[in-house]
Amino acid sequence: MTDISVSDAAAKRIVKILQKQADKSALRISVEGGGCSGFSYKFDLVDDTNDDDLIIEKDGAKVLIDSISVPYIDGSIIDFIDDLMGQSFQINNPNVTSSCGCGVSFAI
Repeated sequence: MTDISVSDAAAKRIVKILQKQADKSALRISVEGGGCSGFSYKFDLVDDTNDDDLIIEKDGAKVLIDSISVPYIDGSIIDFIDDLMGQSFQINNPNVTSSCGCGVSFAI
């Protein structure tokens, strides 16, 4: 059993984005090798679900995470931040041991 959650702010933003993308039905989050700290998050709008996806639904928002990425972000909160620095999805990941200065890549 995984413990990955979506904040209210992230759910609202996902719904707003998907309303403008009629051919897309979910936000896919994956973890890829690369970046200055070893791993990076990838966010894509998609219209299909894979058999091994973890599906998280909240307030009309759907998030898909592939089975390979789930262990890297287990225990995380998917959030959306809108502040003076800009707007972005952020993953508050308790498994991260270090991250790069720009916050794009991380190490576990």
